[in-house]
Amino acid sequence: MAQAKINAKANEGRFCRSSSMADRSSRLLESLDQLELRVEALREAATAVEQEKEILLEMIHSIQNSQDMRQISDGEREELNLTANRLMGRTLTVEVSVETIRNPQQQESLKHATRIIDDVVNKFLDDLGNAKSHLMSLYSACSSELPPGPVDQKFQSIVIGCALEDQKKIKRRLETLLRNIENSDKAIKLLEHSKGASSKTLQQNAESTFN
Repeated sequence: MAQAKINAKANEGRFCRSSSMADRSSRLLESLDQLELRVEALREAATAVEQEKEILLEMIHSIQNSQDMRQISDGEREELNLTANRLMGRTLTVEVSVETIRNPQQQESLKHATRIIDDVVNKFLDDLGNAKSHLMSLYSACSSELPPGPVDQKFQSIVIGCALEDQKKIKRRLETLLRNIENSDKAIKLLEHSKGASSKTLQQNAESTFN
């Protein structure tokens, strides 16, 4: 009878220790789950800062190359460019890097996608119109919505092989390139319109002089 009581107490002690270990493990797991949420929130916040930096640099560059900058005095343009360069310099002092974890296949897919985009960019000066059409087909390949134009199926399969974060970055880069082309088109049209108006004015002045 005494031996039975001893065994019962020993079993009770083992049960208490086992229960205590399970509780501790559960608490630790809960803490790690909460930390994982914070880690993901940190990565998202850092990615947002990266995107904001890209947008700011693009906006500063766009202002420096805008038509309005060409239509002010040299002194004003120089002063504004100094301010723009100062802002660009301060923006570049912000260093944020969010590394994407990739397997070998995703790494290779990213290299391939980047190389295709770079090849199109290198052809900008040779044929801007064709480069824009090509970029549109690449962008359509990254869009989840119904594309307005043709889709580069080969590029789409390459992008699908990239890590999800890389897919988003590829799409953002294509959006930026298309905006830059659009701004270039507008600047060229405005310049041509300005030249045309100037030529017409000169012609009218010449005609009035001879008349």
